[in-house]
Amino acid sequence: MKAADCLNVGVLLLCFLQCSRAATLNGYGGSRDVLGSRQLGGVSNFSTFLLDRSTGTLYLGARDAILAVNTNNLGQLPLKITWDVPEDKRKSCVAKGKTEGDCKNYIRLLQFLGDGRIYACGTYAFDPQCAFLNMSSFSLETAEEGGVRMETGKGKCPFEPSQHYTAVMAGGILYTAATSNFLGTLFDISRATGIEQERIRTERSINWLSDPEFVSSAFIQEDETNNPTGEDDKIYFFFTEVAKEYDLYTKVKVPRVARVCKSDVGGMKTLQRRWTTFLKAQLVCEDRASGQRFSVLTDVFTTRHRLDDPSSTHFYGIFTSQWDREETSAVCVYSLADISKVMDGPFKELKKTCENWINPEPVPTPRPGQCLNSALKSEGFDSSLKLPDKVLTFMRDHPLMENSVVSAPLLVRRGTTYTKLAVTLTSVSDDDKRTAVVLHLGTDRGELHRVAVVGQNATLLEEIPLFSSQDPINNILLYKDVALVGSPSSLVRRPAVGCALYLTCEVCARARGLGCAWNPKEEACDGVGNDLGDEELEDPLSQCKNGEGRCSPVVKAVSVMKGLRVLLPCVQVSPRACSWSHPPHRHTRPRLSDLEVLASEETEGRYVCLCQEGGREQPPCRRAEYHLTLAGGGGAGGGTVALAGGPGRHFLAWYVLLFVVGMLAGAAGLFCLLLRHRRLAGGKGAGASLSEKHHDPSSATPQSPSSASLLSEAVPLTKRNGTLNGHGGGGGHNGSGHNHHHSGGGGINGPHIYSNVNSSSSGEVKLSESSGKLAPHQQQGPEGRERPGPEGEEGEGLSEGLSEMGEGLSGLEEELAGLQAYRGAPLAQCEESSI
Repeated sequence: MKAADCLNVGVLLLCFLQCSRAATLNGYGGSRDVLGSRQLGGVSNFSTFLLDRSTGTLYLGARDAILAVNTNNLGQLPLKITWDVPEDKRKSCVAKGKTEGDCKNYIRLLQFLGDGRIYACGTYAFDPQCAFLNMSSFSLETAEEGGVRMETGKGKCPFEPSQHYTAVMAGGILYTAATSNFLGTLFDISRATGIEQERIRTERSINWLSDPEFVSSAFIQEDETNNPTGEDDKIYFFFTEVAKEYDLYTKVKVPRVARVCKSDVGGMKTLQRRWTTFLKAQLVCEDRASGQRFSVLTDVFTTRHRLDDPSSTHFYGIFTSQWDREETSAVCVYSLADISKVMDGPFKELKKTCENWINPEPVPTPRPGQCLNSALKSEGFDSSLKLPDKVLTFMRDHPLMENSVVSAPLLVRRGTTYTKLAVTLTSVSDDDKRTAVVLHLGTDRGELHRVAVVGQNATLLEEIPLFSSQDPINNILLYKDVALVGSPSSLVRRPAVGCALYLTCEVCARARGLGCAWNPKEEACDGVGNDLGDEELEDPLSQCKNGEGRCSPVVKAVSVMKGLRVLLPCVQVSPRACSWSHPPHRHTRPRLSDLEVLASEETEGRYVCLCQEGGREQPPCRRAEYHLTLAGGGGAGGGTVALAGGPGRHFLAWYVLLFVVGMLAGAAGLFCLLLRHRRLAGGKGAGASLSEKHHDPSSATPQSPSSASLLSEAVPLTKRNGTLNGHGGGGGHNGSGHNHHHSGGGGINGPHIYSNVNSSSSGEVKLSESSGKLAPHQQQGPEGRERPGPEGEEGEGLSEGLSEMGEGLSGLEEELAGLQAYRGAPLAQCEESSI
């Protein structure tokens, strides 16, 4: 017994040490705040969070399982439901070309039905299925014949685990934005449940949805007691799609917000079982200082600035740039009032007159796309089924609005990719007119960042590593002053509001705009009341001891060889510009918030990056500091850019290595060209050999098209420098701008034919009637003098043979001169279409 007791004590001690170690690594105390793979029963790939705020139970959708976690006591063992795919169905999925990992059941949808059940949908091996979860017994409903009672999930849940998707429940009815086919090429925003006749979706048109990536959705319910106009409830969808209004060679992505009305049931004849109220507008998140526009939407958080007022709803979005090579994230906020104003504005229409987009006129009555209200009902339009066809036709052709919803970034962060966002609001004045916003931002490297935004000032408060760098944050839920942060494999509970969560003097001082101040006696951060106002405040950092912190970075020594360029990075958080303090010389160049320096004797010294984050009442934050010195070994060639903290020798070595490899490759290519030229010139008589080879049916090289094939297939030809230029693909010699003396293509797409010789000169390039091959009549030197061909007499024979080819080209030019393909088809008239 004693041995068993000792063993039990040892096991308990080991578990305690492991939990303490896990808590220490994550930067906060209390092992009960962490749920890893071991605590979650080995379940992974969590993608969906659903919180029951009445009980604090968090439902997690994972791979082949659903968990229920008590957020009030994370030490309690989670409940688990296994919902996997039968073996035969999994094998059938793999046989269709999918991977073993994807052919499982990933739970992508969890929504309350309002009757004590949860509607759960999973990918189910690329055949989406939905089931009903009983919350009281925490079990899936079973069918009469046994097994889980399931119904099709197509249009309600994506087919594969990585597809972009969003869904929201409104009055017990599910609204989704998802792919609707196995290949993932069809997209729908639909009412997915409810009465069968009222299940409607978007029109299958690129004018409505063009390769969208769905991000988020929100149900905005009107206030029943304060709705004088009788406005209908609305559902908003946020996504990124390929813009059709920009006529560019590349695909331009733009963020959108779309709106549909809850009472919409489609049209009677036009737009049957389709939305009659689908409108969309572009979201613009642009930093006016730099002119940079962020065009890819990543996540959206919806919140009310006043809890009892739906019109105070704001949407906070995370954006990235399609064109920026560097990791950059921005946060912009849009009000419901601004979106409604754009939705009530002019429509966008494309009159394809090779000019631009114009507004359509006239707009029919009643206004297309508007939701039902008291005014429409008084005119007899109490249902979308009663709308006139002219209104529905206009709506079908004009889903896009002319104006955009514009916002400036609250936050711009370079070098970081934000994946998830949650927002808390803090009032810092007695009359609630001054509100501070705290952004809780998750990164793709498992970090949680907190940023305070007061007015136009953004201040980075904390950067907390929660998970490994390979475990991105994919869920953040706020509940009772607590942030529940999740990744695909773990769950963490963190305090979300209050000055007490800022544990150091410096962080507390930066949170002064939130009403926080450092108490040196208690060594804690306390609230200072709501009487800050706009008066000038003393430096809140003055009472903090000097030491390393967010605004007291360690000085980094940078040693670089003379003549190299070094890039000194500086992390910019606020949209306000950062400035550099450095030795007085002109060998620097700013690159956004970073600084490029040309290393020399004059550039040695101290470089400090100062960023204005807290506004006028706080001093600039010292974000980075470097000490630049010259390394020994003399000067190196200029023009090489070395990153701060890394030796420039490595970059120089790479450049030298690439140069040597390029020289070797060039020499090998030149040798091959010379060898091939010598083979063409050698053998039998050059002119005869060319002709015989062309007519040899056993030749491995495909024959060039004859003049008849050129005419019959209408290959577009143009005249260039007195010769014919055939614009075709052709074999392995279809590169433009090279002189070709042999045929390399087959079929109707022959090689390009170019000449650098004037048509009136004796060296005119001509085409032989017998062979259809291109050849020079004579070779000339730089001054027009004749020079001998290769291999003596064989070169003369080659010239004579090629001279015969040239006569055929002249006749062919005259014959082709009257052809439509030779003259070039006229430009098509601009069509008129609308979007």
